[in-house]
Amino acid sequence: MNDFAPTVGVASTHPKNMPADHAALPVWNAENWFYEDWPVGQKIRSLRRTMAEGDSHLFNTLVLDIHPYVQDQMLAESEGIFGKRLIAGAFVFSAGLGLVATNCVNAFSYGYDKLRFIKPVFIGDTIYSIRSNLDKTPRYKEMGLIRASYEVFKGEGELVLYCEHLQTVKYRNPADFAGKTEK
Repeated sequence: MNDFAPTVGVASTHPKNMPADHAALPVWNAENWFYEDWPVGQKIRSLRRTMAEGDSHLFNTLVLDIHPYVQDQMLAESEGIFGKRLIAGAFVFSAGLGLVATNCVNAFSYGYDKLRFIKPVFIGDTIYSIRSNLDKTPRYKEMGLIRASYEVFKGEGELVLYCEHLQTVKYRNPADFAGKTEK
């Protein structure tokens, strides 16, 4: 059994540029898990989030997505293959992953694989996400590679998006991985 339990933001709770009594408080929603703390097979589920029209417009404005299927109600209803406006896939991806994202100060995004938009998401649909830790591999001298799947569902469990997220995560004890890394 691991003697080190994941903690909340300990590594980031003592900034020198704020009052000491504020810096001593634990940081909410910031973890300092190390590679050794990520159990393969662990699954977590998010809260649900309804995809609102205003959020969709704001996202589309920020990323300059003016595709008529996401911006033009009349066209989407009269000529679109779904008969109504879509939520942009990039927004479903961002919101879906954000629902189960951690703010781990020792983890860094390495990239995404197998991203698939399986079903459309429409304005007013409610989504939730499940993250599953798939595997981990010692990779670098100071960090290992963790692979997790993200499944985004809408409604009562209809899968709409799948991807795998690769993250590099610092080792608690790099010496434990000497000679076991790929690079």
